[in-house]
Amino acid sequence: MELKKIGVVGCGLMGHGIVQIAAQAGFQVFAFEAKQEFLDKGLARIEKSLSKMAAKSVEKGKASAEDAEKGAAETRARITGTLDQKDLADCDLVIEAIIEDLDLKKQLYKELGAICKPETIFATNTSSFPVAEMGEASGRPERMVGLHFFNPVQLMRLVEVVRTEKTTDEVFATAKSFGEATRKVPVACKDTPGFVVNRLLVPYMVQSLLMLERGDATAADIDAAMQFGCGHPMGPITLTDYVGLDTTLSIVEGWVERYPNEPAFAIPEILRTKVKEGKLGRKTGEGFYKWDGDKKA
Repeated sequence: MELKKIGVVGCGLMGHGIVQIAAQAGFQVFAFEAKQEFLDKGLARIEKSLSKMAAKSVEKGKASAEDAEKGAAETRARITGTLDQKDLADCDLVIEAIIEDLDLKKQLYKELGAICKPETIFATNTSSFPVAEMGEASGRPERMVGLHFFNPVQLMRLVEVVRTEKTTDEVFATAKSFGEATRKVPVACKDTPGFVVNRLLVPYMVQSLLMLERGDATAADIDAAMQFGCGHPMGPITLTDYVGLDTTLSIVEGWVERYPNEPAFAIPEILRTKVKEGKLGRKTGEGFYKWDGDKKA
């Protein structure tokens, strides 16, 4: 299936990046938000990112100032911001990038299923919820996939392409080709908890917290061990702080509730305590470490 028009629901942290890379790949993109202030903020992020990328391109000698600005202008021209959900009706692919609330997502897909043309493919950027449940809510589960991009979308090269038991081969192939068109490396995965990355990463983070909770090693030593012993860019406890302790807890709680017999899914009490105290990591300035912006204090 040939894709021309792409809709993106949500223009926040992840959504604005998806809008940008789709437009850079030559697609006409409709960025939908519920409120003007959210839309303006998302479009401003895109403008800032395009300007920064154009400046770097010139600085590295990859393009002249004129060509760099021309490329940025062409990308901007392919983006249309909208507050009207009906503008998504004729899109070939609609990607949802709203907050991680399954009930809200299901309601959105129910609405999209009633609005969008029958050929429209639906994709969710969820990192942890079952894709199949959203597909059922849309009324067209055979046209539902996961397209899980990573933050920051403009720079991270991976996209997980998730198929459910009902996703057709054509829809999956089209979704994968979209990932390739946006210059990402697509990896295929079934609709399993956390897909590939988070299914491996979150239990690893949890095990590091259980180790800290038992007093087996300090947070600093656990992080140093994995950073310098395994070549990871940051240790698991630093990573948990960076992701957000509330986000991590929400993911694990959901998995434990859905899959109570899976031994890899556990909830460290030390994680619950930090969240109750409002110490959520980087975003609040303190978690297992103290933070100064994006850097550990």
